[in-house]
Amino acid sequence: MNKSGKLAYNASVVIVAIAAAMGIGAIVFAMVGADIVKAYTVILTEPLKDMIGITEIIVRAVPLSLIALGIAIAFRSGILNIGAEGQMLMGILASSATAIAFASLPKPILVPLSILAGAAGGAIWGGIAGVLKAKLGVNEILSTVMLNYIAAQFYTFLLRGPMMDPEELVTGSGTPQTVRMPRNAWLDRLLPGTRLHAGVYIAIGLAIVVFFLLWRTTAGFRMRAAGAEAKAARYSGVKVQRYLIIAMLLSGAFAGMAGAVEVLGVHRRAIEGISGGYGFTGIVVALFGGLHPAGIIPASMFFGLLLLGADMTQRLASVPANMVLVLQGAIILAIVSARQFMNNPYVQDKVARAFSRWFGKPEPPAPPGSIQACPDPSDTPDPCLADDPDALAAAKDTASKDTATEDTTPEEASR
Repeated sequence: MNKSGKLAYNASVVIVAIAAAMGIGAIVFAMVGADIVKAYTVILTEPLKDMIGITEIIVRAVPLSLIALGIAIAFRSGILNIGAEGQMLMGILASSATAIAFASLPKPILVPLSILAGAAGGAIWGGIAGVLKAKLGVNEILSTVMLNYIAAQFYTFLLRGPMMDPEELVTGSGTPQTVRMPRNAWLDRLLPGTRLHAGVYIAIGLAIVVFFLLWRTTAGFRMRAAGAEAKAARYSGVKVQRYLIIAMLLSGAFAGMAGAVEVLGVHRRAIEGISGGYGFTGIVVALFGGLHPAGIIPASMFFGLLLLGADMTQRLASVPANMVLVLQGAIILAIVSARQFMNNPYVQDKVARAFSRWFGKPEPPAPPGSIQACPDPSDTPDPCLADDPDALAAAKDTASKDTATEDTTPEEASR
């Protein structure tokens, strides 16, 4: 299959996968008694009708893109980081504590310091799972999921105890939240009257950094080699265990930075439910974006649209916002299925041959390693004898005798 054919094939697979995901979502919407057309119209168009909606999409896309970039680093390195939710919470705690403790520092110092503290908090939490995987062989899916629960409980404990706003104790309301961040720790708002903040520049800048890290540096090549085939990378001298730990440190750091950007740019204090499930949605964004920064940025915008549209469907289409989670699950299934079809050369060859037969064109060459590409050597005369008719006839006669001998049963051979 040539490049244009492969591009058309991949595009067709993606279109079918998206249609399948939308079809599953439509079935779910119908089951809850919703108007399917109205629900999809609200989700996909309502947030785009004014500037407030567009900026809110970007606000949601910022943490999603940061988390997805970290997930891409981990997945490309061969380790599945499912713990971005917990790493984000630890980044929020570390960033909030730093901003509150060093409130007297000037803004050019406090803002970067708070973001780096958030990155450190997430990196430490992600590094735990990396060390467990590399040194003890602990399954990273189990460890990261368990660490999510620990982080969530620790976050709640601090917000209801040591880090609770003293004013909440005085008034007796007991709302689990920290004090408001000092102004010199806030990320600047870019448009008056909106929540769009300078974190968007951080997300775009780090997407460029991740691209150069993974595809333009030796360390990035080794990380991708370890993820593609660990045994081959180990035999070639790559220290796979080291790069697993590095990948989890970086992945956790990106999730921690997402939490820092969210708390400093949007909420400006740590509150319950601040993560909004971004840690899990970020995994979907990374997969939807093909684990590549160039795909992750638009994918994060799309899922920002879905998240904002989900909030609107509850008011405008009487559809529970949680139903969008079902749509996300359908998208995951569609992505995984599409990647299997897109990365399987034998399926591509079958499709190409089918189209060739339908349109009366010559069939393409068989893919390397297939049965069609490796015929039985006894069926083909030795090309070295092609110029000698007598030798060629003798070779054919020998091949026919060998075939007859193979077809003879043991009883016939004994007689």
